[in-house]
Amino acid sequence: MMKKTYKWQLALLATVLANVCLAQNPIIQTKYTADPAPMVYHDTVFLYTTHDEDDAKGFKMLDWLLYTSTDMVNWTDRGVVASLKDFSWAKQDNGAWAIQTIERDGKFYMYCPMHGGGIGVLVADNPYGPFKDPLNKRLIDSDHIWNDIDPSPFIDDDGQAYLYWGNPDLYCVKLNKDMISYSGEIIKMESKPKNYQEGPWVWKRNGHYYLAYASTCCPEGIGYAMSNSPLGPWEYKGMIMDATPKSRGNHPGIIDYKGKSYAFGLNYDLLKRITQEHSERRSVSVGEMTYNADGTINTLPYWDPKGVAQISSLNPYQRVEAETISWSEGLKTNKDKATGMYVTNINNNDYLKVSGVDFGKGAKKFEASVANVKDGAKIEIRIDSLNGPIITTCQLKPAGNLGQWNISSSKLTKVKKVHDVYLIFKGGEANLFDFDWWKLDK
Repeated sequence: MMKKTYKWQLALLATVLANVCLAQNPIIQTKYTADPAPMVYHDTVFLYTTHDEDDAKGFKMLDWLLYTSTDMVNWTDRGVVASLKDFSWAKQDNGAWAIQTIERDGKFYMYCPMHGGGIGVLVADNPYGPFKDPLNKRLIDSDHIWNDIDPSPFIDDDGQAYLYWGNPDLYCVKLNKDMISYSGEIIKMESKPKNYQEGPWVWKRNGHYYLAYASTCCPEGIGYAMSNSPLGPWEYKGMIMDATPKSRGNHPGIIDYKGKSYAFGLNYDLLKRITQEHSERRSVSVGEMTYNADGTINTLPYWDPKGVAQISSLNPYQRVEAETISWSEGLKTNKDKATGMYVTNINNNDYLKVSGVDFGKGAKKFEASVANVKDGAKIEIRIDSLNGPIITTCQLKPAGNLGQWNISSSKLTKVKKVHDVYLIFKGGEANLFDFDWWKLDK
């Protein structure tokens, strides 16, 4: 019996490892993220998220994060893009809830709610920030301030901008062209659709206006409604994703990008890998969304662990930031003024995966910029899976002063065409080194 049990456990472990190797959802593993707010600008997806702290039990949210991608699979961590500290009038202890950012005339407007504190706006000259508060007061300051969460800006084809928000009611106001003031009264929409809870997300496609939202409670799925007008009435059409106990809460973010449509949402899948005890430590996932001929949306199943298809390959012959990741285990990211973002908290057998790396006709050398290297630390590089062929092992040089970045390199086995790349970190003690970037040379 013991022997059979042992074999069964090995088989289960092999299945788990295989599934991890295929995983792409949740799309961020180095931090807990929620309330996805994707924005397409030029050829890049800018994904703004809220941030649940690692020790959160209830909601503990102090800042907002940014991730970018050009292939929908490898996401680059851009760090904290704004925080409660950017609002002099806001409470600083908690409440950095769901934001959304929109571009107009070369400026970027981030609408930020503080739970029980109203809705503010930040402005930047580029999508990476820095974002500044142009008003030094609330943009939305109503007599229902506890309901004023989850702002969603939308600019119609005629140039008129709108801001939607609210739980449990749905509100809207017409924004002026400056995007930091509004005209007319705040409208409470009497035609809010079936099972509307919170998290409105408004967009337009082929002449149809869409309103997605967290639907039913609790748990929450993602419902949607359609209209012939940005002010409704909204007709409930169904579910983009059905409610499931796995999601508990939800918050949609919808984009079209490079000929495909995507729905972002949130779940507790990363947390549940650690514990079944509930806390507010959420994670963002993405799925490809499809429309019918009449404009209605096909219901997505629960977030596929394999994520979405990669839509372009990654070029390894230019500097690749270490925080560009499609999947990782055990890692964290940090930032300093001199270096920017880097990967840290690296322990033995931690790894990161970069998907769809195009080796072309082959490379001769691997280079990595590292700091704070402990004796014996190295990077083992495999292709196609965690147990795939080793194409190099880069022994890291423990040279320089604390915090000084140095380049280590190693020769590569010749590999051609496109492969997934696994950078597996090896060594003895904890916190083996910090990792800034890597690249291949021909």
